[in-house]
Amino acid sequence: MALAAKLQLRQSQSLVMTPQLMQSIRLLQFTHVELEHFIDEEIERNPLLERAEPQDDATGDQAQKIEAVPEAAADGDWFENETQWSAEAISEKLDTSLENLFPDDPGTSERLGPDLTAQWKSASSNGGGSLSEGFDAGDMAAAAITLRDHVGEQIALAFADPAERLIARDLADGLDETGYLRADMAEIAARLGTDAATVGKVLAVCQTFEPTGLFARDLAECLSLQLAVRDRLDPAMKALVANLELLARRDFHALKRICGVDDEDLLDMLAEIRALDPRPGMVFSGGASDAIVADVEVRAANDGSWTVELNAETLPRVLVDHVYFAQVSPHAKNQAEKDFLAECLQNANWLTRSLDQRAKTILKVASEIVRQQDAFLVHGVRQLRPLNLRTVADAIGMHESTVSRVTANKYMLTPRGVFELRYFFTASIAASGGGDAHSSEAVRDRIKQLIDEEKPVDVLSDDAIVDMLRENGVDIARRTVAKYREGMNIPSSVQRRREKRALASAGR
Repeated sequence: MALAAKLQLRQSQSLVMTPQLMQSIRLLQFTHVELEHFIDEEIERNPLLERAEPQDDATGDQAQKIEAVPEAAADGDWFENETQWSAEAISEKLDTSLENLFPDDPGTSERLGPDLTAQWKSASSNGGGSLSEGFDAGDMAAAAITLRDHVGEQIALAFADPAERLIARDLADGLDETGYLRADMAEIAARLGTDAATVGKVLAVCQTFEPTGLFARDLAECLSLQLAVRDRLDPAMKALVANLELLARRDFHALKRICGVDDEDLLDMLAEIRALDPRPGMVFSGGASDAIVADVEVRAANDGSWTVELNAETLPRVLVDHVYFAQVSPHAKNQAEKDFLAECLQNANWLTRSLDQRAKTILKVASEIVRQQDAFLVHGVRQLRPLNLRTVADAIGMHESTVSRVTANKYMLTPRGVFELRYFFTASIAASGGGDAHSSEAVRDRIKQLIDEEKPVDVLSDDAIVDMLRENGVDIARRTVAKYREGMNIPSSVQRRREKRALASAGR
């Protein structure tokens, strides 16, 4: 059999993920903060991209001033006419007196006099149109003190020995944001060339710092330090702090036996424990929580429907500078520069189209969610319908993965509050009578309401909750009730019964 070379034509289809397509997919799942950061990077790399910023009055005034510059100045020939552009004339034009350049100079009062000085300060703080409008150094807010700064100040006052101060600063480096010491004592001693006893001595001093509880190595030690300062660390309280796991389980009978106290004393001890701060370092965390900015806004329309709009604050405004491209493209010196400009123009056009498509996709998905969950917006969480990604994807003619990317880390502002788009996608729980299924979020709300309304003498078990839900048309298993209850941090019926009995005994 002879071997021979021959040509064959074959036609096939395949899915190719181009860089532009991958970029469009990434844009869908970006939050508005990540999107702004991505666009800033693209603008830095691509000279044909620019942000569409509204032109304010100051910019317009500046443009008028630039146009009013004499031709000699515009040509860069400022100093040819010595009469017009002498040093004295420049000083008068620019108003470069020492008082204007250095208004806070100590000699200002002597040169201007006390009356004029007071008038200038009043004008600088109350006048309009100047850069110093409303500015006063006394009004500037002081920087927030961090935990490290606060501890460092106390270390400088508490230790006179440089060696002990060095150990204390090393211990301070091991503090986490809650104020707990997460460093190993033996490791610190070995690294600093000292013994564990010296490190322990320094740690004992550090544990006296304010707020009390700093440098504790666990929760029990943190509470003990605070109780000791209050002179409440008696043997019974020591036993209670040493058995916090029983307190977490609400095993009050075991705690009374271990601590040797009655119901009234135990309740007093529990009240004192609740008054303590388990995370003393969090007071210096400093950073305020970032406010959630909704990507979509939903408002009630006059005709009884819902108006769904994108939040303009989360939409980036990016333009392609075609004018600049037309100016620089004829001056390209070689093919590499021409290819670079063509690639920049292609990427810029693709980015603007991708951003427009992203906005349309978010609006389309959000509108379908609002249509599906209309009853929730009207009546509340009890009317939240079961919904999954496939239902929305089929309704709007998109792939399920696209809907998943769109709903990731996006928020919707509704008359009932701000919700993540994923909140509206809940599992389905069958109805006992064969009717419409129930949303898992609505069932959670029913479970919480039943537990909140239970009486101390009739604490509901999970089985009792199952029976009550089935009477209301919800077919649910006991293990599902237990899972939802634990997810809401609600203790079991045994623990709730113990706590209610203890509270009832204290009331008598």
